[in-house]
Amino acid sequence: MNHETYSTHTTHMNLARVIEALLFSAQKPLSTKEMAEVIKRAGEADDFSPNEFAKVKEAEIAAALEQLKAEYIEQQRAFQLVEKAQGWQLASDPAYIKWVRELFPGPKPTRLTAPALETLAIIAYRQPITRPDVEAVRGVNIDTVLQTLLERGLVRIAGRAEIPGRPLLYETTQFFLDHFGLRTLDELPNVEELRTRHLPVAPRAAVAGAADAGPGSPTPDTTGTPATTGPGSSTPATAAATD
Repeated sequence: MNHETYSTHTTHMNLARVIEALLFSAQKPLSTKEMAEVIKRAGEADDFSPNEFAKVKEAEIAAALEQLKAEYIEQQRAFQLVEKAQGWQLASDPAYIKWVRELFPGPKPTRLTAPALETLAIIAYRQPITRPDVEAVRGVNIDTVLQTLLERGLVRIAGRAEIPGRPLLYETTQFFLDHFGLRTLDELPNVEELRTRHLPVAPRAAVAGAADAGPGSPTPDTTGTPATTGPGSSTPATAAATD
């Protein structure tokens, strides 16, 4: 190993420990940009303690994050480094969830019902979408289920459609991404993946039609005319929903 390689490795090791301390102390996920800003500001008013990472780049932070991620896996730690839509976060390994859950007593949340999952999947794949359009796909009234999804924070009102009557448009939320372990909507499984493996978004049969359309695809309204379309723990909280 030449001197340059050794120096880079050592710097990444030290930087990795700094990042580890930040993630351990943070109350929310941190992006590489946020970490870079915090690290660069450290020691600005202290002339006796120079900041060896004052010129750190986001690419170096990204490399250190990957190093930490691999390190935790290799050492089989009880926590892991996960990337969420808002950034990176330390979280308990899901394998230990039944013990960790005991730290938070109280009513255990119930799982989403099949009707709720079907409705949520249609909204996820065709958002933003109106209530009549969702009902046209499902073939049933969704008032109760939609209200439940709104109350659970999985869905929100995104505005109004530019069509007669200007019905409300619905889309998924940031919590929806966190709940299902997605960084962006682009990570929603395509129809082939839905047909070959079970995924938590919804049962395969329930969402295959919605998946065919894909995120951001035009959504047919009830008349058949395309409507305007526009979107601490590693184990996502299980949202409750009722039919």
